[in-house]
Amino acid sequence: MSTPRALRRLPLNVAATVTVVVCLFPVYWMVATAFKPSRDIQSENPQLLPQSWTLDHFRRAIDADGFGLFWRNSVLVTLGAVALALVVALGASFAVARMRWRGRRQFMLMVFVAQMAPWESLIIPVYIISRDTGMLDRLPTLTLVYFMMTLPFTIVVLRGFIATIPAELEESAQVDGCTRAGAFRHIAFPLLAPGLMATSLFGYITAWNEFAYANFLIIKEQDHRTLPVWLSSFHNTFGTDWGATMAASTLFALPALAIFLLLQRHVTSGFAAGAVKG
Repeated sequence: MSTPRALRRLPLNVAATVTVVVCLFPVYWMVATAFKPSRDIQSENPQLLPQSWTLDHFRRAIDADGFGLFWRNSVLVTLGAVALALVVALGASFAVARMRWRGRRQFMLMVFVAQMAPWESLIIPVYIISRDTGMLDRLPTLTLVYFMMTLPFTIVVLRGFIATIPAELEESAQVDGCTRAGAFRHIAFPLLAPGLMATSLFGYITAWNEFAYANFLIIKEQDHRTLPVWLSSFHNTFGTDWGATMAASTLFALPALAIFLLLQRHVTSGFAAGAVKG
C-alpha cells in the first residue's frame, strides 16, 4: 500500500478503532468484573485487568432461585416468536413480492409504519387487550408480543430478498410440472437461507433481550418470568451484588454471541440482499 493511500485511510482506520473500543469496552468490563473477587470490585481504584480470578460469582448466579426455570421460559418464548415470525413473514413477503393484488402498496406502508412505531408507546394498549382477554401472566402472550415486534422487520427483509430471485426460475419449474407452491419450495426457498438466518438473528436478539413487557406488563408470576427479569433479582434493599450481576449478564449474553458467530457468514449477505429491491 502506497504512503499517500495509507495516509488517506488513516482517519477511517482511527475512527473504526475508536468505535470498536467504545463498543467492546463495556462488554470487556462486564466479563472482567464477573471474574474479579468482591474486594477488587469494591475497590476505590479498580484495575483494568483482574489481579486475581474467581468463579464464585458464577456459582451464586447459577444457584440463584429460578435459574433453570427462567432459562427455559426465555428459550421457549424466543424460539416460539422467531418461528411464528418466519412462517407468517414468509407467506406475506412472497405475496407482496410475487403477486399483484389491490392494496399491496398500502399493506407495505402499514408494515413500515409498524416497524417504525416505538413499542414503548404500545404498552398501555397491549396491557388492556391482554387484561380484557384474560391473557395476563401467560408465556404465550409474551410470545405473541415478541412475534409482533419482529414480524414487520422480517417481512421487509424477506420481501426484498425474494424480489432479488428471478421469477423465471419458478416459472420454468411450473412449466416442468411443479405447482406454484412446489416451485417456490424447491427453487426459491433454498435461496432464501441468508435472509432467513439474518431475520432469525434479529428476532432472536429482540425477543431474548426484551425486558419492559416481561417485567412491568405481561408477566407478574415468578414462575413465568424470563432471563432479563432474572438479572434484576441481584438487586435488593441492601444493594446490588455486582459480581453476581456481571456473571449472570455474561451467562445471559453467551447464547446470543454463540448464535451470532454461527450465523455471521450469512447475516451480512442476508441484510444486503434484502435491501436491494423494494
